[in-house]
Amino acid sequence: MIILSTRRERIIDILKKSGRPLTINEIAYELGLNDPKEIKHLYDDIVHASRSLQRRSNGRLMIVMEPPKCAVCGFTFKELKRLRKPSKCPKCRSERILPPRFLIVET
Repeated sequence: MIILSTRRERIIDILKKSGRPLTINEIAYELGLNDPKEIKHLYDDIVHASRSLQRRSNGRLMIVMEPPKCAVCGFTFKELKRLRKPSKCPKCRSERILPPRFLIVET
């Protein structure tokens, strides 16, 4: 009997095995996703996977995000209304934005 896990369960597994923060593109590569629309949906999946992980571990494990950062001036996007990679830096207007990175930590 083959048991297939959901995409959110696979995201948690990928982050557990990595041992380092991963970008959304690295997670998408591990999942075998190439479609940009599917990759955008990964942000929602990470939010839900984080809730599931916290609930299943009784609050001992959680997914944390290193916020996106401007590659030119170093501005850090700390207050995002929703999880995503911003398109431009509000400080220098550069489009060279380093994407958010995700990691599982023990609390």
